[in-house]
Amino acid sequence: MIIKPQLVRGTQANSEVRVGLLGCGGRGTTDATGIVTSGPARMVALADLFEDRLAAAKNHFDDVANKQGHAGVRDTYMFHGPHAAEALFAAPGVDAVVIGTPPYFHPQHLAMAVEARKHVYCEKPVAIDVPGAKRVIEIGKQAEGRVSLDVGFQIRKAPPFVELVRRIHAGDLGDISCGAAHYYCPFLSLPDWPKASPTERRLRNWLHDRVLSGDIIVEQNIHVIDICNWVLQGHPVKAIGTGGRKGRTDEGDAWSHFDVLFQYPNDVHVSFSSTQFGKAKFDASERFFGPRGGSQSPYSGPIGITGEQAWTWGGDKPPDKPADKTAGGDFSLTGNFTDNLAQADSSKHADFLNSILNHDLHNQAAQGVESALSAMLGRTAAYTGKEITWEELLRSEEVWDPKIDLDKLG
Repeated sequence: MIIKPQLVRGTQANSEVRVGLLGCGGRGTTDATGIVTSGPARMVALADLFEDRLAAAKNHFDDVANKQGHAGVRDTYMFHGPHAAEALFAAPGVDAVVIGTPPYFHPQHLAMAVEARKHVYCEKPVAIDVPGAKRVIEIGKQAEGRVSLDVGFQIRKAPPFVELVRRIHAGDLGDISCGAAHYYCPFLSLPDWPKASPTERRLRNWLHDRVLSGDIIVEQNIHVIDICNWVLQGHPVKAIGTGGRKGRTDEGDAWSHFDVLFQYPNDVHVSFSSTQFGKAKFDASERFFGPRGGSQSPYSGPIGITGEQAWTWGGDKPPDKPADKTAGGDFSLTGNFTDNLAQADSSKHADFLNSILNHDLHNQAAQGVESALSAMLGRTAAYTGKEITWEELLRSEEVWDPKIDLDKLG
């Protein structure tokens, strides 16, 4: 993508976006790398709770900088410890920040970014509870017209999905009657950290922790739920579900599976199921059905429509990597996608950078909140075993608290 270096933070004469990364894990590093290699940008600051993560990120981004022909991250812009976020957002000369921290911290870090007038790319979900989601709505209002605020739903930029949804919205299925979606993932193995305290292990392996992650339906499965919202142009109005932890053996408390029936406006029912345990092959997809045909949209494999308006995505060329590279689920940790998602990240990252350079500011807070709340609706229905309406969910004042004092980490 060709990007015109016209405006950065609304002022002329700066042709390069200076990026900071908060949370130097696998996905945050992937997002930040994509952004700084999408056009005139460079990594200038790194922040993480853990020193080893920070050092690994510096080695990586110094290598990226060397290939781009400029200096790496200065030692004075390396921020470590419980107050690394504050130091990063206060640092001069940082235009944009990528937030790759555990989801529990996202509302706090988004608020800090907008207050500091930093453009921000935040990984999903934007919040893990309803009060946090409502806070992000207010943060989005503060960001409007001031900075770009992007949320990491990169599948909405994947060309096969973009074309499929365009055709569905054009009526190629007719009025959608029902749908089915799933996100089947094998167990995501993380290090044991035998010398770490229980609190440190929770923070390092937050994917296995319900409160830090929001549980698998809010942290991981949200991608599929977001696509359902995209296709159906709205959020579910109620849900009923079940699930549990059976089959998991890690020391965390995240569930192993969810089974939820969402009801969308116009009496459209979407059955959703997910797993995150065992050794079965990874598979994620959505299907929608109307009187004129049906659609399918897997991460890997044929994507298209059958029926009156039959169509299959052809793409420009076959993927460089075999489609079954997603089979082990490791890409969920690294963020390295192939096949139908091969261009999703690069398009999303370039779009974010372009919004800054051209002062065409994004504000994806509301979309991020809608999808997070949709996933929370399914989670609440499954946790309670009761039918939960959207209005009932929004009345929730429950604040999820991991009861962790970062200043006392040990």
